[in-house]
Amino acid sequence: MSHIQTDILEVVIVGGGLVGGLTALLLAQGGVQATVLDAAPVLNESKVLSTANPRVLALSQATIHLLKTVNVWHEIARQMPYSGMQVWNKNGYGEINFGQMSSHIPSEAQTLGSMVEPSILNLAIQQKMLEQLKDYRTQVKVMRVEQGINVWHIHLADGTQLTTKLVIGADGANSFVRDQAFIDLDILDYQQAGLTCAIRTAEPHLHAARQIFLETGPLAFLPMSSLKPEQEGFWQSIVWTLPNDFAEEYAALEDDAFTALLTRESHYMLGEVLEATPRAQFPLKARAAQQYVKAGLALIGDAAHVIHPLAGQGVNIGCLDAAILCDVLLHDLKRGVWAHEQTLKRYEHLRKGQNDAMMHSMSAIGWMEKTTFFPVVWARNFGLKQVEQRSSLKDAFMAQANGLSSLQNTCYAI
Repeated sequence: MSHIQTDILEVVIVGGGLVGGLTALLLAQGGVQATVLDAAPVLNESKVLSTANPRVLALSQATIHLLKTVNVWHEIARQMPYSGMQVWNKNGYGEINFGQMSSHIPSEAQTLGSMVEPSILNLAIQQKMLEQLKDYRTQVKVMRVEQGINVWHIHLADGTQLTTKLVIGADGANSFVRDQAFIDLDILDYQQAGLTCAIRTAEPHLHAARQIFLETGPLAFLPMSSLKPEQEGFWQSIVWTLPNDFAEEYAALEDDAFTALLTRESHYMLGEVLEATPRAQFPLKARAAQQYVKAGLALIGDAAHVIHPLAGQGVNIGCLDAAILCDVLLHDLKRGVWAHEQTLKRYEHLRKGQNDAMMHSMSAIGWMEKTTFFPVVWARNFGLKQVEQRSSLKDAFMAQANGLSSLQNTCYAI
């Protein structure tokens, strides 16, 4: 039984994850109620909270600031702030330290960012949407998205048809909205994979994220929360960039063989690796939509670009997309204009060049270095040692990494 909603909606967001949810909540704060179509069900809180996720997202200061803006940050059940970063080469030359180690939970002033499990973040965002949004729909399957005259028609699996002035595609790397809008993708395949799991080390992480450059690719240790209080401070999520054949071989190892290998390859960075959860691997491909906008349509987050599926930078870039799009939309709304093509073009202009530069201007190795957990290319250009010794360079490096400069001309500036 089809149901056609005759009223024309202001905005429909397809995708209710972090980036789609943040967009809806920022718009709601600005007085615009979006209809959010989420493929996911309402999450089971106790199930989510009792399951440790071996992956973490490294949230930047800008992302944390945006989550505070929509009153989500303090609802996050567990997260691991980090106050220090260490980067070094395997051969021992060039080591760089940012911030400081801390045996206690670092203060807000000391915090460089925070590690959060994706499932914990999705739960907090969803709970806030259920509380704040008038039309948030779960377990929705979108069947067709088609352009009308100054509107878009969205056909759902249950027969419902929605009509809207603006569609925002926040539906991930395999975006259906992007496909339906006939927007092409540029793809770069680096023939590398990311190997990830959670590990427990003999020595505590002291709230520092670490990365070592090996011949095979960078290996990052990212501090994470533990479900067992007595093991708090000893668990980390690893992100290991490897050629495809190495990744397959290492993923197939028995636990004892894998922890022994990781202990050796990490140069006993935190002593012995005592325990590892099952390994997952992901092909590393960069993808960029050839355009972010069409009349009445915008792509954000992974629907617009996948820089690196593991490193957490992707999620920070996606949150900046959300903030910049909401800023231009709400700015023009005050002048009585909603989702004009020029408004959307301004969003594309502000975000696409910056995001594409990351993907296109680098060789495969340069790309990997810049988009793994730390944008280390800068440091390497100057020589890690020089950066280590010059605080002005360190400050510039950190300003690039924390994302706050991208918000400076918006209503979300700090």
